[in-house]
Amino acid sequence: MIRNIFKVKKNSPRNLLFIFGILSLSLLFVYQGEDIDRYTIMTGIGLVFTIYISNYILGRLSSGDNYIFLIVTMLISIGVVMIYRIDAELGVKQLIWTSIGIAIFFASYLIMRYIRGWDRWIYLYIAATYIGFFATFIFGVRRGGAINWIQIGNITIQPSEIIKLTIIFILASFFSRRDEFGKIKYSSYYLMAVMYSFILLSFLQRDLGTALVFYIVFFLIQFIYEENRKLILYNLGLFTVSGALGYLAFDHVKIRFQSWLNPWEYIERQGYQITQSLFAIAEGGFFGKGLGLGNPDFIPVVYTDFIFSAICEEMGIFTGIGIIMLFMILVYRGFKIAIGQENNFYRILAIGISSLFGVQSFIILAGVLKMIPLTGITLPFVSYGGSSMISSFIALGILQACSEEIYLKDDNSDDQGI
Repeated sequence: MIRNIFKVKKNSPRNLLFIFGILSLSLLFVYQGEDIDRYTIMTGIGLVFTIYISNYILGRLSSGDNYIFLIVTMLISIGVVMIYRIDAELGVKQLIWTSIGIAIFFASYLIMRYIRGWDRWIYLYIAATYIGFFATFIFGVRRGGAINWIQIGNITIQPSEIIKLTIIFILASFFSRRDEFGKIKYSSYYLMAVMYSFILLSFLQRDLGTALVFYIVFFLIQFIYEENRKLILYNLGLFTVSGALGYLAFDHVKIRFQSWLNPWEYIERQGYQITQSLFAIAEGGFFGKGLGLGNPDFIPVVYTDFIFSAICEEMGIFTGIGIIMLFMILVYRGFKIAIGQENNFYRILAIGISSLFGVQSFIILAGVLKMIPLTGITLPFVSYGGSSMISSFIALGILQACSEEIYLKDDNSDDQGI
């Protein structure tokens, strides 16, 4: 009987997510009014059932922490609905990317679960990272001042999204095999040199947001595992110098700082985006103006960098707070997975991936709220973007595999609560 009660409790979040999807669908139909067509209906139904069925399959397939996938599908539901409201064509594309991402999530989870020896391939990860950077330099196209996209026909790929993951694998491989690498003199300095070469290459691509993500994830893992504490001080010093050089070398960095410090002075030019973002959030109030009743299209490129502002305008600040809390719970559960993991390599992977989700979400949310200067980073699982969606799902699949290492050792535990 206790087991049956637990099953009902376990299935409840998935059922609640299904209800949320239906309610979101209904709002879309109300927004469409008389213009509703079969295409819209199929898109909405496809979203709801793709998410519900994938959660059901994961519950049958994995004995790990299935709540991390549930949290992510909640974020996806909000994101797809908002993107579809802004641009129906982009909404359908986002649903397609979501479906592909979910398939890749299961693939990456199974690969991590059944293949061993990941901690021994550090040189392969380093080589793959350099190849990704140099391929971008050779074949990349410039967008928004940065060279970080490769265009193949009608498809564009952002290699830096995958590079974020290879860097985490490099750090996990190095710090999980300290006994082996400790025999190499100055091995920690070599690691710092490699990491700063990646940051330098990001600087040369003018992709400073990604460089910041690289540095913070590296610093967090180094702070936890590096025995030579002087290196942490060196790292902080190098970061300060690099930040100052970036500000002096790149004009668009100066512009972003100007628009951050006083956007109202440049409201018709570089401050236009952030001021419209603040207007949108303020217009929404606590409960929002209603789906389809706002003007999110006043914000340039609203479906990527500023999707959070659009959500707050039409769904309310309470929904925005809900999104922030979902990310906080996702990061919390990621660290909980790391704390319970006995294998040091998978522990560091879980820390790195959790930090990656936390850092990315903080940087973009703080940017649109004018807490820090804006960067060209998307909000994971919410903003429009294929490369971001795919890499985020790969990371989530790896985290799912790390969580299963825990719960397989404690099958009697019913503590799956958030």
